[in-house]
Amino acid sequence: MAQQDKIYVAGHRGMVGSAIVRALLARGHAPQLLITRSHAELDLVNQAAVQAFFAKEKPDQVYLAAARVGGIHANNTYPADFIYDNLMMQANVIQAAHQNGVNKLLFLGSSCIYPRMAAQPMTEDALLTGKLELTNEPYAVAKIAGIKLCESYARQHGRDYRSVMPTNLYGPGDNYHPENSHVIPALIRRFHEAKVRAAPAVTIWGSGTPLREFLYVDDMAAASVHVMNLSTADYQSQVQPQLSHINVGFGSDVTIAALAQTLAEVIGYSGRIDFDPSKPDGTPRKLMDSARLQAMGWRAQVGLREGLARAYDDFLTLEVRAR
Repeated sequence: MAQQDKIYVAGHRGMVGSAIVRALLARGHAPQLLITRSHAELDLVNQAAVQAFFAKEKPDQVYLAAARVGGIHANNTYPADFIYDNLMMQANVIQAAHQNGVNKLLFLGSSCIYPRMAAQPMTEDALLTGKLELTNEPYAVAKIAGIKLCESYARQHGRDYRSVMPTNLYGPGDNYHPENSHVIPALIRRFHEAKVRAAPAVTIWGSGTPLREFLYVDDMAAASVHVMNLSTADYQSQVQPQLSHINVGFGSDVTIAALAQTLAEVIGYSGRIDFDPSKPDGTPRKLMDSARLQAMGWRAQVGLREGLARAYDDFLTLEVRAR
């Protein structure tokens, strides 16, 4: 990362994008050389607007962290929105970057790109080897398309467009909506509200048996900057032209039941935890094999309990601001 590079962080108000901004600033990048736009200022689904933005700003690097995201409920309820918006954002940004001379771009995907029943832990070469999890298939298809966009522009045009696939993320800037959020922020809100009301029990969707891996978002941002700044030789030593994405995981997983118990302890909720098996569990297990990234010299730093405590502090801060 040259200190004089202009870097565009797409999705800087989201959890991942804001963490990438923090990571870049912490590494000494000049604030005036970081380019950001809110959704109100630039709708990435609007191709003409994206083209005009790139033609004017001429960034040197792009972190493509913008996406429509949500949990099982949101994916089930708005599948058309999830596939359309994500496909359009990715295609518009990557094409405009190419047409305006951007040679370095990092696309952020998701672990849901892998088949529902992929062997665990999931390696990068499991991509496109089986059926996807139906509850988030449209989102997953869009993310797979983003990987293939990056690979295709690299193959045809020689662009250095890379992709990282994070496991389940959490931390500052998360979405704590009671219905449309992912599991950790949804449970943080639920346990906090139960604690405030002194509710005798909290009911959680599903059986509690699925295994999930969780990564603190600032670790993900550090991994993103690390991968973006690897030399071409170091990066290409771990990837292939049509299998170029890199897994980013913590390295171990927990059951949803164990996660819920840990969160209850962190938040200070002492009531009963019930499970509703009539609700969908999603994929039985999602553990990433991050051996490629480790070979590139990066490992996660923030443990789950510490990360959950930080996430709860963030939630409390947002609650105070909302009053």
